[in-house]
Amino acid sequence: MEKITEKKFEELITDLEVIIKELEQGTTDLEKTIEKYTEAMKIVNVCNDKLKNATNAVNQILKENGELEEFDINE
Repeated sequence: MEKITEKKFEELITDLEVIIKELEQGTTDLEKTIEKYTEAMKIVNVCNDKLKNATNAVNQILKENGELEEFDINE
């Protein structure tokens, strides 16, 4: 089984969408709901890290270019 951190961002978003649909149906028992919610939060955290790393990589490229100044994304 592939580790969550090894998956591509797009794959993680698809996994997250599947979990959300399952939870929205409301047909899972409490334990399964908690398990799915926990898995979803792990996916969200990994996606957040991947986005931060991508932003840092873009900022680094821009700084090395010399023509553009570093930019900040306001959250």
